[in-house]
Amino acid sequence: MGVISGLAAAAAYLLGSISFAIVVSRAMRLPDPRSYGSGNPGTTNVLRTGHKLAAALTLAGDAGKGWLAVWLAALFAPATIPLAAACVFLGHLFPVFHRFQGGKGVATAAGVLLGIDLWLGLGTIAAWATVALVLRYSSLAALVASAAAPLLAWYLKMALEVIMVVGFMALLLVWRHRDNIARLLAGKEARIGAKPPSPPEDPSAA
Repeated sequence: MGVISGLAAAAAYLLGSISFAIVVSRAMRLPDPRSYGSGNPGTTNVLRTGHKLAAALTLAGDAGKGWLAVWLAALFAPATIPLAAACVFLGHLFPVFHRFQGGKGVATAAGVLLGIDLWLGLGTIAAWATVALVLRYSSLAALVASAAAPLLAWYLKMALEVIMVVGFMALLLVWRHRDNIARLLAGKEARIGAKPPSPPEDPSAA
């Protein structure tokens, strides 16, 4: 079981380390998402280029890898689902392929939650969408969804280890949004879809 757990953890982490914001941006000859806006390689920042398809592909890729890691664990070693969930999320935050400088994990977390339980995922996404659509702050929506996810997992009477992993991801999400929290409190946080002034071009795309 130790070998299986190790393989599951490694596979999930490597899968999580694929940053679709960077991959999609390079493929579509867009600026490196780490070079403009918030500097975060994620869907919201890619959307600031005005390229909606790139943002959609980033969202699908980052969420898809979270779901895939959990699905593969469920298929081959169900006991490793919580471990795989945590490791694919950590891979996104600290990707080995990108000098351990990753995104904030919102889309990947959503994919993980959908993989664990459909209602858990949909409920958390609904919390995010409500705040995002009404207030148009992606960071605030992520913080509200982070608080809602472990509570929803508890309400759905999931296994303790699942609730703990969901809570672990929620705490990491809040920590990764610490700069956004400061900007929200200062009234300086950018809204969804806001473009940064004159995004620099990615030299590698030339």
